[in-house]
Amino acid sequence: MEPNIKFALVTGATSGIGYELAKLFARDGYNLVIVARAKKELEKTARELQALGAPGVVVMAKDLFKREEAFDLYEDVKNMGIRVDVLVNDAGQGLYGEFIETDIDRELNIIDLNISSVVILTKQFLKEMTARGNGKILNLASIAGKLPGPLQSVYHGTKAFVHSFTEAIRNEVKDSGVTITSLLPGATDTGFFRKAEMLDAKNVQEGELADPADVARDGYDALMRGDDMVISGWKNKAQVAISNITPDSKLAEKVHEQQKPVEEIK
Repeated sequence: MEPNIKFALVTGATSGIGYELAKLFARDGYNLVIVARAKKELEKTARELQALGAPGVVVMAKDLFKREEAFDLYEDVKNMGIRVDVLVNDAGQGLYGEFIETDIDRELNIIDLNISSVVILTKQFLKEMTARGNGKILNLASIAGKLPGPLQSVYHGTKAFVHSFTEAIRNEVKDSGVTITSLLPGATDTGFFRKAEMLDAKNVQEGELADPADVARDGYDALMRGDDMVISGWKNKAQVAISNITPDSKLAEKVHEQQKPVEEIK
């Protein structure tokens, strides 16, 4: 690949916030490496991104629930001679329910997707970026990481990790020419709630879900400015501000009430 060609790598690129981010890169003339599990969906998305202006789109069908496939993704990109200028770690998933009742194997897989794969890809590409003195990384955290999350305990925990991890390594490389940005959306209208089996939760049934395109734009703009973090949406900014002065026990009670199935509340 020619060194002056810019590439952005986006995981979870076929739907939701990842898809909207990929579209923004395409419109700005970036070549893309898009990553998801389903090859057909990737190929469909690639055609859409090229129509929007991406000069080239490389599809990588990888299952990032498996940490070895995160290592394989890095090696495949390296072997193709692609220099990744921007890394977007978007892929993530949750699971709804009481922790003592949920499937531990699925939760461990979610930890590998939300944490292990993010750590692997960030480390591998960050080493390259710091060596050459430029690059950008966007990690999808969540306002969930700022709140205790009854009925989504593992998801909230993983997002707390992502944000803390991102802030820490940003400080470590602050003089390297590389910027790392943490994006904290709130509840967003994506396939997340269906996959997490929480369509009946009160905050999904009765809450106002953000447009993933708006969230993507907030994240994209913050990434390009080199900001350390961005909370998407004024209501989410207010919620995080309030959470900073509210005891965790009270926050947990409030979140638990918001996330209960609607029929239980009635």
